[in-house]
Amino acid sequence: MKRRNFIKLTSTVSVATLLPTEVFSMFKAVGMTTCPNVYGRKLVLIQLSGANDGLNTVVPLNQYDTYATLRPTIKLNNTGVNALINLDTTLSLANQVGLHPIMTGFKSLYDTGFMRLIQGVGYPSQDKSHFKSTDLWLTGGDGTAANNNVGSGWMGRFLENYYTNYLTANFPLAIELGSSDNSLGFHGVEEHGMSLNISGQDPSGFYNVVNGLGGVAPTNIPDSEYGDLIEFILGSDTTTNTYAQSVSTAFNAGSNGVTYPNTNLANQLKSVARFISGGLETKVYLVKLTGFDTHDTQVANATDTHTGTHAGLLQQLSEAVTAFMNDLNGQNLADDVLAVTFSEFGRKAGENANLGTDHGEIAPMFAFGKGILAGVSGTNVNLAEAVSTNNYQIQTVQHDYRRIFGTILQDWLGTSTQTLDLTFYDTTNATGFASQKINPFFDSEAIVPPSCYANEVLSTTEFSSSKTLTMYPNPANQFVTFETHSLESIYEIKMYSLDGKQVMHAKNPNVSTQFTLDCSVLSNGTYIVNITTNTQKIAKKLIVRR
Repeated sequence: MKRRNFIKLTSTVSVATLLPTEVFSMFKAVGMTTCPNVYGRKLVLIQLSGANDGLNTVVPLNQYDTYATLRPTIKLNNTGVNALINLDTTLSLANQVGLHPIMTGFKSLYDTGFMRLIQGVGYPSQDKSHFKSTDLWLTGGDGTAANNNVGSGWMGRFLENYYTNYLTANFPLAIELGSSDNSLGFHGVEEHGMSLNISGQDPSGFYNVVNGLGGVAPTNIPDSEYGDLIEFILGSDTTTNTYAQSVSTAFNAGSNGVTYPNTNLANQLKSVARFISGGLETKVYLVKLTGFDTHDTQVANATDTHTGTHAGLLQQLSEAVTAFMNDLNGQNLADDVLAVTFSEFGRKAGENANLGTDHGEIAPMFAFGKGILAGVSGTNVNLAEAVSTNNYQIQTVQHDYRRIFGTILQDWLGTSTQTLDLTFYDTTNATGFASQKINPFFDSEAIVPPSCYANEVLSTTEFSSSKTLTMYPNPANQFVTFETHSLESIYEIKMYSLDGKQVMHAKNPNVSTQFTLDCSVLSNGTYIVNITTNTQKIAKKLIVRR
């Protein structure tokens, strides 16, 4: 087993290791006083696991007859009791939509200006495997050969690039709830993980190391590779306990101003609101609602289609998000929080024989927050696409999901185009997804203007992430090893502090493919490392923490 793989598998908790203090300390643009203060802004990602049926969530009212033909036994009523909710009667008739009748909370949020619907979301060459499609959404990939096997998560790449030069030792950049698994989305290029997973833990008393070595840690660590591994694991555990203090303190200091439903998702969002209320500076939260793989009994029966499995899930989603947004708004926190739903794919327009639906392609997304511009992005899906020859699929992708997240990262959080391209690996044109943002999306007062974008650390264009060279462990405690995965030889290494001062310069005496440095003389912090090989120059970021 490779050393880095062993580290990844044995570290006890996946933690965010790139930590911010004050984001806008790096805004040096003229007119800085006009820049919105994004330091307190948070992003809450709501994963609808299992593939939500977008067509029974958002029904195109202008095509109701076609919809009813495609779904004769699971269709929702358009009139009478428990009929579809017309989201916005001011929209053109061709684009009016009906929400599932259980989603009264979403209608209320829309009417108060707190919700935006994004139609027809997907990605090129849809993969209908739950595992693979989820993997693609989390890594920022798609079904094409070029973007099908990305090894890190887009959230992790964003966090490690955007927040890399902000150091504080007492809070995680990201927190996951609702699943015992650490999300691939937070796995950065340089980092093993970017989030603290507190599922199954008591947030008000999260002081314990949950797994790990067991027993008393060794006091005499051998001077060997095995010793390095033990040291790394111990360092991860120590960091987790450090974060635990801030997480617990914020939870105990925070409060909830409304009564939440007693459901799984509501309890997750209730905790997130309490963290934010208590002053926790965590930037990204990931919560999860499972159960959307509705092949069977999606509805209760053919005469009671507004109830059943899917209705129960949508009710839980609608009520939980509504309580969450009302809670934040009541505590004057809603200006700085944006929540977004996503699901790995949609479902077929045509029903199956089991009162359910099978795997499809596109689906809608919802965005919530005081800073968004309420409305609908895109047009109604075209149900004429769903015919027997394509197995009743709707395949036109109106919005690549990366356009939505790219819009959020740049217009809401103020990330630079360079960081956005590092986040999504887009090389289709000069500006990547920065040129494909959705507009309108945010209220004009909430948008970060280009003059206020946060630039890359040291404003360097040399920063690269080479797949031919690995640097481990990162964070480093004492030693850090550089290793190439080809015939490249490492010549020399220069290390710089974030203010541009050279703090270390070493030449590899053996000019080999592996070189280990002793960084024990360095203070805790983030450093830029320039590695020169016989074929290229590579720049990486190194965290030193003890």
